[in-house]
Amino acid sequence: MRSLPVEIYSVATVREIDRRAIEDEGIPGYTLMTRAGAAAIRAAREQFPDAKRWQVVCGAGNNAGDGYVVARLAAQDGIVVSVLALVDPESLTGDAATAYGDFAAEGGVVMPWEGVLDDEAALVVDALLGSGLERDVTGEFAKAVSAMNAHRAHVMALDIPTGVHGDTGQVMGTAVEADLTVTFVGLKAGLFSGEGAELSGVIAFDGLDVPEHCRPQAEAMSRRISDRVLRRCLKRRARSAHKGDFGHVLIIGGGEGMPGAVRLAGEAALRTGAGLVSVATHPAHASIIVGSRPELMSHGIADADSLAPLLEKATAVAFGPGLGTSEWARQLFAVVGGLELPCVWDADALNLLAEMPAQSGRRIITPHPGEAGRLLGEPTATVQDGRRAALIALQDKYGGVVVLKGANTLVTSKKKVPWLCTSGNPGMASPGMGDVLTGIIAALLAQGLGKEASAVVGVEAHARAGDRAARAGERGTIASDLIAELRNVINP
Repeated sequence: MRSLPVEIYSVATVREIDRRAIEDEGIPGYTLMTRAGAAAIRAAREQFPDAKRWQVVCGAGNNAGDGYVVARLAAQDGIVVSVLALVDPESLTGDAATAYGDFAAEGGVVMPWEGVLDDEAALVVDALLGSGLERDVTGEFAKAVSAMNAHRAHVMALDIPTGVHGDTGQVMGTAVEADLTVTFVGLKAGLFSGEGAELSGVIAFDGLDVPEHCRPQAEAMSRRISDRVLRRCLKRRARSAHKGDFGHVLIIGGGEGMPGAVRLAGEAALRTGAGLVSVATHPAHASIIVGSRPELMSHGIADADSLAPLLEKATAVAFGPGLGTSEWARQLFAVVGGLELPCVWDADALNLLAEMPAQSGRRIITPHPGEAGRLLGEPTATVQDGRRAALIALQDKYGGVVVLKGANTLVTSKKKVPWLCTSGNPGMASPGMGDVLTGIIAALLAQGLGKEASAVVGVEAHARAGDRAARAGERGTIASDLIAELRNVINP
């Protein structure tokens, strides 16, 4: 299988790519369907090498056609295959009818769905409905989905798990919980959005040899952050370099009783390569922070006036970790809000910004869905149901660059096609992870990357370090584990 491409499309755009391949390039639709079936078998063989008994569950349309091709080619490949149909295969039309006809011509037998799957199957193939679903899954289709989810076998979905909306990732009534999804021609947005990101399992892709000029890059819904982006932005340093070449980050936060967040952000900035890192925090914490990480320059700040000499030396500012919403925090907010320096805002800086909205082109904001909801005056659920729309609304209201955190973090782009991070894992849902991200992005700003590049590279480096930290197990991963992995990620 080929590595995942960068562009992520709507279902309608993928259909247009299909149309161009068939009508403009003269590639028969059934040829594409046969290639898809072969690609699915390769992916299943690689992912589940011990699965020798498969059951293919076919529904309607071309997704069913893909299933019949998989069944035929898998049988040729020595797999023990059985097929269940929720829709009479004799009623199929077009390429799906051809796929069924070829399967039957080679001795394939189709049994009607009667509510029960093969207990001995080691792999169940979801070929029910595909990516065009626009209404809830009900009736016998819902029962089949429930049976797949309850079966002990691995589940492979063809193109997209049945019940997952192809554009939003929302569950339409009920949805298949796939261990592997093999998708074709173009990546569908629903595989990386909403619940679809959780239900798709491992995603494998095959472009089916559709020519690249059939893929309209300008119509992508988002772009994955790739290895190429990191390599382009994180170049090898000159032998003659010194710490003054790599900027000075000032971390501002750590209200009374909350020193941990600025400590994590500061070390993350150091580990990301900032030349110097200072921390401006409540006076009660200055000695604690420098005692635990002597490479940080820690300064107790009693009031906003004390910031001035530190800001004069700073190249980039990280504002918000552990800030709180006290009068002390509000004084700092008033000063930082007017800075000309490039800044990263997170945590309580965003909560204060929600109270006192203002636009700034110099700022990167990094809200999680709850903070995004407060910034937009909307429920968190609304943000999660329309993450791309929320991202655009945040930039319209606040300006600058927006990082909407969560599973498959989104970052705004000058090209209007958002960046999407497909790295990361649930183990990163632990305290301090956002503070680490803030420090990473600030360090990249200080080293001379632009705001968008700093946000994009920072998000991806953070997620990849989190994946490395979780190799021993996702549960129990903490922010300090991620920091320890950063050097392995930022030196590509």
